[in-house]
Amino acid sequence: MPDLADVVDKETRSRMMSGIRSKDTKPELLVRRVLHRAGYRYRLHAKDLPGKPDIILRKYKTVIFVHGCFWHHHDCKNFKWPKTREDFWRKKIDGNVARDRENYSKLGALDWRVIVIWECQIISADNIIEILSI
Repeated sequence: MPDLADVVDKETRSRMMSGIRSKDTKPELLVRRVLHRAGYRYRLHAKDLPGKPDIILRKYKTVIFVHGCFWHHHDCKNFKWPKTREDFWRKKIDGNVARDRENYSKLGALDWRVIVIWECQIISADNIIEILSI
């Protein structure tokens, strides 16, 4: 099936996509705020660790990834495969998932504890603390 035309022009699509952040997302900021209030101190996006984890708790040898349900294919109500450019999106999202698994494995081999918090799990501060269970 041929790719369908986009519903917006190229410049508008570019502007929309540039607004999608990879760092300092709302879910990530919420998790950081909860951690800080609970007394945890952390580093952000360490380039020396596989996958550049969102949050690094070196004292606990723990890394936290805050994943968006769409971009990392979480099996929840927030994830739906796009109806247009299906091949592109399957390749893109499956590649993200494969890269995530590889990074988790590398971090595990370095004796780091890996915690993944999904966007849909961020309901309340208590919920975040429960997920972390540090």
